[in-house]
Amino acid sequence: MKQYCIDELRPEDHGKIRAELAAQYGGAALDGIYRIPLAAEQMTPLQAAHGECQPYYMALDLQPACLSCELLVRSANRLRCDCIGYATVTQRNWLIALVDGIFSRLQIIT
Repeated sequence: MKQYCIDELRPEDHGKIRAELAAQYGGAALDGIYRIPLAAEQMTPLQAAHGECQPYYMALDLQPACLSCELLVRSANRLRCDCIGYATVTQRNWLIALVDGIFSRLQIIT
């Protein structure tokens, strides 16, 4: 699996990140797993055309010492479809910028 990982989180940073993710994106879908909705302007033409597969999301796995961001665009409504796949460069950069922005707002230095 392709991922963007930030490791060596301090316990107090973990708590700040967990609170921020819960406030912005709701509670964890599973223990430590958060669904980050893919912005409509980030969708590929194929993803935009597949209304029945929307919404799309990318998963973040927050563990006590690290944050792993899956670079896979998933559908909330289907498990398999041509529109589901690894993030494009634009989508990858969007997710990294989003996570980096969270760290910046929370004043977490990595």
